[in-house]
Amino acid sequence: MLTVWGRKTSSNVQALMWCIGELNLPVNRIDIGHRFGGNDTADFLAMNPNGTVPVLQDGGNEPLWETGAILRYLASEYGTADFWPHSNRERAQVDKWAEWAKLNIALNFTAPVFWRVVRTPAAQRDEAAIAAALKTLHHFMAIAEKQLQQHTWLAGDQFSLADIQFGHILYRYYDIAIERPVFPAIEACFQRLHQRKAWLDHVRVSYEELRAV
Repeated sequence: MLTVWGRKTSSNVQALMWCIGELNLPVNRIDIGHRFGGNDTADFLAMNPNGTVPVLQDGGNEPLWETGAILRYLASEYGTADFWPHSNRERAQVDKWAEWAKLNIALNFTAPVFWRVVRTPAAQRDEAAIAAALKTLHHFMAIAEKQLQQHTWLAGDQFSLADIQFGHILYRYYDIAIERPVFPAIEACFQRLHQRKAWLDHVRVSYEELRAV
């Protein structure tokens, strides 16, 4: 049995729970962080000294933190060859796009855009900073658009771990009030995600509790 510590509105927790759902693994998730607190307790810091979520424990094994490392562990331990290839050469192609999506899409969206648009009161928003962040984000989204014009999914024609790192931000990206270029291939990918139950269950969820008042 897997145990996950982290609130369901954390984008990193969403990526992890989506992955667990895709792999059909039994899991117990414990709400930690934000309005739930608990990530500054001695017990939690003993598992993750950074005080961040998610944290995963697989049975009685030592807890894991850092979302990318957790996802690679689960993919290696439980994933199919399509999701996480067994060949080092083929796996590196998936990992390349997974790491790229984490660094260039997720990190350039969550704090620079989502936090400034949703988690900051309107009177305090820095519109120039938001515009600059969107310019950076859309530079990388254009790379994903070109890749998805050639393939069904980010790393190829099979759904893989790379799509978890890329696709877990798309619901919020298309839901919040921002200016967006037209990316037909990304939009088509976004619609395909609506056919995946694990994405609907763990990613397409309300983030109203995060909205600034």
